[in-house]
Amino acid sequence: MLRADAVALGHQLDDQAETVLMNLLRGAGLAGASGMRAVSPFHEKLVLRPLLEVPREAIVRYAKAHDLEWIEDESNRDESLTRNYLRQRVGPLLAARYPRWRESLARAARHFARADADANRMLRGFLKQHGLRAPSETKLAEMLRQITQAKWGAKVRIAHDGAEVRVYRDSVAVTQARKPLSFKPVHWSGGSRLALPELGGELRFRKTRGTGVDESRLRAAEVTVRLRSGGERLQPDAKRPRRTLKNLFQEAGVPPWERERLPLLYCGPDLVWVAGLGVDARFRASRSARGVVPQWRKLQQIDL
Repeated sequence: MLRADAVALGHQLDDQAETVLMNLLRGAGLAGASGMRAVSPFHEKLVLRPLLEVPREAIVRYAKAHDLEWIEDESNRDESLTRNYLRQRVGPLLAARYPRWRESLARAARHFARADADANRMLRGFLKQHGLRAPSETKLAEMLRQITQAKWGAKVRIAHDGAEVRVYRDSVAVTQARKPLSFKPVHWSGGSRLALPELGGELRFRKTRGTGVDESRLRAAEVTVRLRSGGERLQPDAKRPRRTLKNLFQEAGVPPWERERLPLLYCGPDLVWVAGLGVDARFRASRSARGVVPQWRKLQQIDL
């Protein structure tokens, strides 16, 4: 085995343009659209590509002018391979309309590479801000790929350094890794506070008039705090029909990982209030009636 700090490869401008085009057609993210790097790490060594801006024909002309010999790989003519198909069929068509298509794609690759580097720095900074160690280059690239390719409502959940990186819509969040929750219904006896340490917070109850849950309705049956079990419905707006909590949470933009730990207030068998959504219209206090306004407070929000 040769001992060397770096290995130089012969990839040239055409290879770069074909690589970028292939990756774009596959729907690649920033890393894929960046094509091949002129300098990239490989284990503890470096891979160099000094000819990425030199077109293939220039290299062939030089080789012929200096009587250099080379071996042509027979597989280069196999058009069942994507790269060869692009090289032999698509490339000439592009060149007829866009003579500098290779240079344009290579330039775009450099722009993508800069954007990818910026995204990597931002993600590293984001993780550091949340007290997490920097991941390896490979894991960082995979994290960034999942984050940038997340679709609306997609469930992205990446374990890292004892925590989880989550994505919901346009937001990225870090949550602590949690064990499966075991929560039994808790009775509310009418106090102003109800600690729920399993859920990471407490419920507060404020007496009012004309808002919140009708106090007289709460006295009609046992009041308990529960979690979602599936299929629950609520009617926050009297002018609209009852809807599933799933749809209401989506409409309110509540991330999925928070929904599973939000308390639900029941009066007997009836769901009367949901944290993050509000009071069911059937149980809302009238203008002159006494009411109770529940408020969910997470641990970091609790005033000591």
